[in-house]
Amino acid sequence: MSNLEVDPVEQVCVDDPAAGVQVLEPRLVPLGGPRAMTVRRTLPQRQRSLIGAWCFCDHYGPDPVSGPAAGGRAAMDVPPHPHTGLQTVSWLFQGEIEHRDSVGSRAWIHPGQVNLMTAGAGIQHSEVSTDATEWLHGVQLWTALPDAHRGTAPFFEHDEPEPVRVGAATLRVFVGSLAGSSSAVTTFSPLLGAQLDLPAGGEVALPADPGWEHGLLVDAGEATLQGARIARDELGYVPVGASELRIAAGDAPLRAILLGGEPLGERIVMWWNFVGRSHEEIVAFREQWQREVIAGDDPDGRFGHVDGWDFALPAPELPNLRLRPRD
Repeated sequence: MSNLEVDPVEQVCVDDPAAGVQVLEPRLVPLGGPRAMTVRRTLPQRQRSLIGAWCFCDHYGPDPVSGPAAGGRAAMDVPPHPHTGLQTVSWLFQGEIEHRDSVGSRAWIHPGQVNLMTAGAGIQHSEVSTDATEWLHGVQLWTALPDAHRGTAPFFEHDEPEPVRVGAATLRVFVGSLAGSSSAVTTFSPLLGAQLDLPAGGEVALPADPGWEHGLLVDAGEATLQGARIARDELGYVPVGASELRIAAGDAPLRAILLGGEPLGERIVMWWNFVGRSHEEIVAFREQWQREVIAGDDPDGRFGHVDGWDFALPAPELPNLRLRPRD
């Protein structure tokens, strides 16, 4: 989905593995107006910008989006908006979302399925929850493309991973490989993304590459990760060096998203829906979007056109300062 913050903060993301498990608390971000969705964002933030190449993690719902329980709350209704230099990864627990993009893709996503869109040099897409959706619940993740691949031509993929059992745990690997299960979607750096379910009181030990860093986002229940307590909506970070991930559920069943990857080793700048490498790149991406799409000067330019839409989201104003690394 789009980052609909009115005044998005630029993020300069630098790998900085820390010792021990780091617990990252979410911040609430309203997407749009006062009745729009509110997401719980754990990446990026001041304490941590990246887990491998994972650079963005929004967690939303369960929210009623139709009927009296919705209380006037808007469903997901995100018009066409741009992306550069990243991949978007959509994973649902409840609901149904329709995706359209400027390479001609039109696809629906349901729980247990993954939509992965590689923005590469530039793409635009829309995401809208369907009329059949009563409750909406899921995660929206981004991965930063390595410098060598961020200019690749955009494309879209859809997959439905088969669940696998590892001891007491059930895994659905939607990016990368784990426990003999491999996702069919494309990645450009070593990455892992999986849903992990454990019964109440259940435990599992998963093999890990010591050269990778990992994160565990708790959706339901409570987890213990390498001995550290991770509450619901929190993201636990494990730095490089672990050869095994020890995860246990509390008194209630655990559902979590497991992320992992080899440290990207590159500095990136994130602002709005763009990932670049410098202030000048972000300024150029924004100017091109505004000129080619919003002003309509070149609908066949970098970002193309999304069928079924006659308008797109204008970019927010850039801050009145140079986008630069934070101390």
